[in-house]
Amino acid sequence: MKVIQDEDLQQLTSVAKSSLRLRSHLNIHPKESDAIQRLCLAMQPGTYVRPHRHPEAGKWELFVVIQGAADVLLFQANGQLSDRIPIADTAANRIVEIPEQTWHAVIAKQENTILFEVKPGPYTPLDDKHFADWAPPEYDSQVEEFLQWFNTAEIGSLPPARLEKV
Repeated sequence: MKVIQDEDLQQLTSVAKSSLRLRSHLNIHPKESDAIQRLCLAMQPGTYVRPHRHPEAGKWELFVVIQGAADVLLFQANGQLSDRIPIADTAANRIVEIPEQTWHAVIAKQENTILFEVKPGPYTPLDDKHFADWAPPEYDSQVEEFLQWFNTAEIGSLPPARLEKV
């Protein structure tokens, strides 16, 4: 049996604050090969989750807010924002399930946001997700511009134009 205590979650947010990526996770499932993946994900504002989709059939994701607030962003294949679902520990929306094959990202709206994530496994790092080619990779010079767009984009808007690397 596993019990996740408040102390564990506070430690997770502390690790996220000091992380270069401004996020950290705590796996509840024992192995990456498990059929159901369960984890707590601590996020700080400014973390960049590159838009992606899970290519395998039946690979949905479920997020439950434990603490804080986040926006789940859904996109069309060309990057057009198709939906923004705010979730928060004090709001009507607390749980969101992202359908399979859906382009998405998550952005933290409050410090020390913690989400509980459930998704089908197994987790295989090399083919778990396809990243959107219209969005920059982590640590790219355009990430800040995309984070600003994530925070303010309205439904139907297109992402900032990508700079071509020379």
